[in-house]
Amino acid sequence: MSLSDDITVIDATGFVSRFWLRPEGFAWLLGAGASASAGIPTGYDMITDFKKQLFCQFTGTSRKQVDCNDPLWVDRIDLLLASRSALPPVGDPTEYAAAFEAVYSTPEERRAYIAQAVTKGTPSFAHRALAAMITNGSVPCVFTTNFDGMVETAVTVTDQLMEAHERANLTVAGIDNAERAALCLKESRWPLLAKLHGDYQSVELKNTSEELSSQDQRMRHVLTTACGRLGLVIVGYSGRDQSVMDALSDALKAPDAYPGGIVWVCRSAANLLPEVILLLNAAVGAGVSVSVLESQTFDELAADLLDGTTLPDVLETHVLQGRPEEINQMVPLPSGDASGFPVLQSSALPILKLPTRARRLSLSEPIDTRRAQDLLRTAGVPGVVASLGSELAAFGRDEDLLEAYSDLGAELSGTIDIDISADAWALGLVYDALVQAICRNRPLLPRLRRSGHLAVFSHDRYNDEDAKKAERKAQQSDAQSAYSAALTGKLPSQQGFVFSEGVRIKLDKVVGTWWCVFEPTTVVQTPRTEDPDKRKKHQNIVVDWTRERWARRYNNVWSKIIAAWAPLIAGQDGAPIRACGVEGSAGVDAEFTISPATAWCRPSHDHPYFRRR
Repeated sequence: MSLSDDITVIDATGFVSRFWLRPEGFAWLLGAGASASAGIPTGYDMITDFKKQLFCQFTGTSRKQVDCNDPLWVDRIDLLLASRSALPPVGDPTEYAAAFEAVYSTPEERRAYIAQAVTKGTPSFAHRALAAMITNGSVPCVFTTNFDGMVETAVTVTDQLMEAHERANLTVAGIDNAERAALCLKESRWPLLAKLHGDYQSVELKNTSEELSSQDQRMRHVLTTACGRLGLVIVGYSGRDQSVMDALSDALKAPDAYPGGIVWVCRSAANLLPEVILLLNAAVGAGVSVSVLESQTFDELAADLLDGTTLPDVLETHVLQGRPEEINQMVPLPSGDASGFPVLQSSALPILKLPTRARRLSLSEPIDTRRAQDLLRTAGVPGVVASLGSELAAFGRDEDLLEAYSDLGAELSGTIDIDISADAWALGLVYDALVQAICRNRPLLPRLRRSGHLAVFSHDRYNDEDAKKAERKAQQSDAQSAYSAALTGKLPSQQGFVFSEGVRIKLDKVVGTWWCVFEPTTVVQTPRTEDPDKRKKHQNIVVDWTRERWARRYNNVWSKIIAAWAPLIAGQDGAPIRACGVEGSAGVDAEFTISPATAWCRPSHDHPYFRRR
């Protein structure tokens, strides 16, 4: 699911000038992410804590032993909870509510947990900035799904800095006193802070799936009506509360909904939930101006907004006192002679020679690269190809290429120069050719994937002749010794699970040189299935088995593995390697010369750390 083409993705600079033309034309909706820098746990933090507690209950593990900052612990917790079907899948919109209710079953316990969590916070720089804008009359209305009191606390302070007649006198309303919010809306008695899920001191709080399934009708009416009169800036909100999302959708039924538009603030537009994309696309369909503003934190957005206006001196001074400490600081340059050790070996080989031209083929009609590759594969001939519309750039025997594309009226049209630094198609063509060249005439198979190519050791085949098996065994002997384990095989007790040791290949340019970067990995093929539950189970089996296989491969083993792969990739005696094996003038081949010597690095300066024992 993707955003409509009519939705613009902007940064803060594209929003600030627009906002300050009429700031009072926007309401704000704050989610848990807006309070993260204030020390308030986010929804994700709470989910992680709930899962940790459930894991410890099920396994009898001490909570002090579980480190949720360690990805291994997180994977272990998710795997156990999934095996017991204790919670919805990871990332499910109902995960927070289900986890909260599973750990704290009564409303009293949930209120106590929330109260303990939110009272730890202190208004952040962004809260100070927002409070200053509220006091200054620039923000008429704020809605929030948060239970904390950061906004009202911050506004209390900024109000006290001003003369009595200049104070905002913020009205705060929760779901247990929604009439107060409705009255403010009816009489335009701004500013208003409406707490959609309640306040941590309220008797009514919305946390569980049942509680979140429907928004209080009075507060829902306030939200939808406000959206019919104001634009909406949404910050730190994921869109997981179906009741709030429904209210935002219902507001689109108004004739002039969101007159100031919708600005959804997030870290990356690519990570928006499907429910959010549906809402934003629906808003565009209703004629609403929609923007996705990419900003890393609420603090960053607040700083950008303050750059666009002038606050009263007393407010600006107060806000700037809450600025986060700078992380980038000057450090003394290292001094002393460079140390000779330790020396680190990198899994990267310099490429001494790259292809500079390819065969050009003219076609009778345009074709994309994927279809061109499929036709080449169907023809069963070696080759590498990239589309240029009605032309192809290719490596391979001319006769084979003309046969593969005969139905498209293929004709040879000379050659085409290749510049992989300037042209994406050329980089893709050479990347494909590099992996095929590495695997050709070696006991390796190419695995060309959109996420990154691999070269894996090939399995023995039942119809291989003895001489072929002996040749493969000889070529794999150094790697076999380095791994001290089988290079290919089947997972124990898992029918249809086949593994191969291999490397991920990258073509990368560093300090003006192109490198063949390789990362050893184990590739596991699982049985085909259309059942998503089985696929998830297969994935968990593969993750656990692979982790155990690599757990005890320490630096000395890694060094041997890297040393074994270097000559396999580079070839013998510095001779060039070719992708297709074209001889003479029969066609144009991709030829590479790769150094078998990996990159090394050593410290640039002396330090006591390097002399420790």
